[in-house]
Amino acid sequence: MSHNSGAHGDAGATKQNNAASTDASLNARAKSPRGGKPKGWLISLISVLVVVAVIIGVTMYFNGKTASDAGAGDAGANGASQTADTVTVGIKLAPVNLDIRHQSGSALEQLLIGNVYEGLVSRDSDNKVQPGLAKSWEISADGLTYTFHLNENMNFSNGDALDADDVAWSINELKAQKYYNYDQVKNLDKAEAVDADTVKITLSAPDSNMLWYLSGRPGLVFDKDAQYDAKTSAVGSGPYDVVSFDASDKLVLKANDKYWGADHKAKTPNVVVRFLPDDNAAVNALKSGDVQVLSPITATLAKPFQSDPEHYTVAANDGSDKFVLAFNVANPKLADQRVRQAIRYGIDHAQIIASRGGVDAALGGPIPSVDPGYEDLTNLYPHDADKAKALMAEAGYTADKPLQLTLTYANVYGTELGDQLRSQLKEIGIDLKINYVEFSTWLQDVHTNGDYELSLVDHAESHDFYKWATPSYYYHYDNKQVQDLYAKALAATTDAEADDYLRQAARIVSEDAPADWLFGYRVTVAMAKGVDGFPSRLSQSVLPLYSVTYRK
Repeated sequence: MSHNSGAHGDAGATKQNNAASTDASLNARAKSPRGGKPKGWLISLISVLVVVAVIIGVTMYFNGKTASDAGAGDAGANGASQTADTVTVGIKLAPVNLDIRHQSGSALEQLLIGNVYEGLVSRDSDNKVQPGLAKSWEISADGLTYTFHLNENMNFSNGDALDADDVAWSINELKAQKYYNYDQVKNLDKAEAVDADTVKITLSAPDSNMLWYLSGRPGLVFDKDAQYDAKTSAVGSGPYDVVSFDASDKLVLKANDKYWGADHKAKTPNVVVRFLPDDNAAVNALKSGDVQVLSPITATLAKPFQSDPEHYTVAANDGSDKFVLAFNVANPKLADQRVRQAIRYGIDHAQIIASRGGVDAALGGPIPSVDPGYEDLTNLYPHDADKAKALMAEAGYTADKPLQLTLTYANVYGTELGDQLRSQLKEIGIDLKINYVEFSTWLQDVHTNGDYELSLVDHAESHDFYKWATPSYYYHYDNKQVQDLYAKALAATTDAEADDYLRQAARIVSEDAPADWLFGYRVTVAMAKGVDGFPSRLSQSVLPLYSVTYRK
């Protein structure tokens, strides 16, 4: 497994449309034009104004000015570009509250992990495990003992020291209190503080995902002596403190002046994260300069910003989101593999991706490109209407005698996908009825009760192949060979061995066609020119903001 012993890792990361994802999140500038060289009297006037502005700024600071009111930083020696002391980022999904130990929702992880709370280990932009509070570690040959060596002189934002006792207590409490995602580390037996800078974790069985899970909620370290309302505030060890939180508006962060680390020290004193679920409001906020970053923005709405490179930068990056068209294999109509295969051949993925702006990635199987075990499986079921019709005919269906199927999905994803699928599948002898429902209804009827024929949802989580090895999951997919391969992947003691088992299992799943993977959602980010250091990949899972700066 990974034994990285390098520096405190970078989690470079840039979900999603206005839709909710599943499982982990179920419940839940215009720039001024530059003129020519100023004249002497104007330089003198500017110098006076700058001095006055600095004096006013200092006075306001000592009068207790809040982070949300903070303005731009001081100008350079020649009045050139200014580094702002506040960067404002617009995202779509807001957490219900800040209690990361109890509350579900990927937005919580996105905002708090790496910014306010830190884990025993972290993740980088390639979704790989890197050092965190632990600078290095060793794993025993049998995969049952993990020994972590912590950084020295660490502390929480309130000044309390952070050592091995805090790490062991946090992990043991996760298990004892059954905090959110405790089940991810079900093979973790206990954590022990060997000495102030060393933690030993013992497993009941090998688990090749253990390190990666410890880079998320299960590995977060808390101050057991701190007194605070975890729903509205936080005491962590990260580069930022929470100033204020309003689920209907924004999260305000201020640089932690007691931060123990050098590599992740905040480069911008204040960061404001605004929650902008409405696309039009989000676009207007970027245009007006109310926000400097939109992550994500739909590819079509990003085009005007892309056409203005003087003022904006736009980029699309890979993530773990998978738009899954699930087939209920327990349903008699879909128990016939020929029907499932016909649906996969009948779908024109290129057309769907093009209609969404052309930035999403073709995805031929259950593992996205950022996850272990990924293999390009798009060649297994290329668009082939003739082959699809032949398979449907073998199963007893034709254009004159079509198969009646119902696609149930949440209306937060819009109607276009359903309309496209109905049109494409009609050509191969399927009469598709679309049942648009509220997301809460989808959760109950489909996700919880498994009562559906076809369903569509964005599965955003990374490392979630286990769903295909869990017959009780709403897919109803039960393949013993896949389950055995996944068990071997978990028991593997090297990354290469685990990846190989996962690749084999994923290929079997794709060939068996219990679903179609319409596309891998790629996050499009639009930024004002001058923003630097914003994470580019995987920002829907983890969004480290310590490197973000903005020069106006």
